Amino acid sequence: MRSLASFVSLVALAAACVIPPGPATIPASGATGQSRASMTSARRKGENPFKDAYWVIDPESNARRTADQWRATRPDDATAIEKIAGQPAAAWMGNWFPQIELAVKTYVWGRTRAGGLPVMILYNLPFRDCGGYSAGGAGSIAGYHTWIDGVANGIGSRRAVVVLEPDGLPLMTKCLNVQRQADRVAMIRYAVEKLTALPGTAVYIDAGHSAWVKAADMAPRLEAAGIDLTDGFALNVSNYQATPDLLKYGRELSALVGGKHFIIDTGRNGNGAPQGLGPDDEKAWCNPDGRALGTPPTTNTGDPLCDAFYWLKPPGESDGRCNKGPAAGSWWPQKALEMAKNANW
Repeated sequence: MRSLASFVSLVALAAACVIPPGPATIPASGATGQSRASMTSARRKGENPFKDAYWVIDPESNARRTADQWRATRPDDATAIEKIAGQPAAAWMGNWFPQIELAVKTYVWGRTRAGGLPVMILYNLPFRDCGGYSAGGAGSIAGYHTWIDGVANGIGSRRAVVVLEPDGLPLMTKCLNVQRQADRVAMIRYAVEKLTALPGTAVYIDAGHSAWVKAADMAPRLEAAGIDLTDGFALNVSNYQATPDLLKYGRELSALVGGKHFIIDTGRNGNGAPQGLGPDDEKAWCNPDGRALGTPPTTNTGDPLCDAFYWLKPPGESDGRCNKGPAAGSWWPQKALEMAKNANW
């Protein structure tokens, strides 16, 4: 569930006190001549954090590298992969970075230096993914607190959007006892309080998706985790649910948590999720066949409660060792090509 493609060289440069030039950006609204929000000044709390933002296009993404490699010998496939390479996606931050403050600082500075808005997924809770394909995370509550402190220090006063802990709240009742559930909620709340105290950081808590936990059950979990302090919640991270279903669920959940806004991961939901399967059925969420890229990232969602559609899970990265896929987070060119060719845009 993570993206590491361009970070090794960036972190090495940062360690040498060299921040590389920023990558290309495109207006989040798609409007030519859109004004550009400052990425180095405090943001107005309560305002859509994506307002006047510019998306960052990673020049060293896996999709970009694959398109460049294929261009001479597989030109049609390279053109298809360009659908992914030409769009922004979030960066995943977890325990695979031994120096999290440096990794975050490098990423945030590189993006904001170009006038773009950094979007990050924080994914490091203890007992992550219930020991599944993306198992791992911090070794203790204290370790998680220290890790979040490092993230906060790395962001500093610059602008950033953070999505907290995919599956953390929706999945917790599956594998954690009552005490560990309480510990998990408290850890997410610690992250919320630490990050929302920063002048430029917007925070969304992951809330699963429309075919998973009922809104009435998810709302109290969000409230306990500090949803009132945040910009809202995130839906469909690393999943395939159709956008209309997610908008309906988002509105229902918003009404239960004080009218909070939300964002939707549209990276891989162009054909929706496989039908007739429950949320725990691996065939519904782990590298299912026949999926397609969804709506490219945009602030034009058609719903005032939905701040943005964004590719939170980079399309083409595996969900895990299932349906012939590689390890979770690994780049899978064949799956990327399938989704790109199935896209209806």
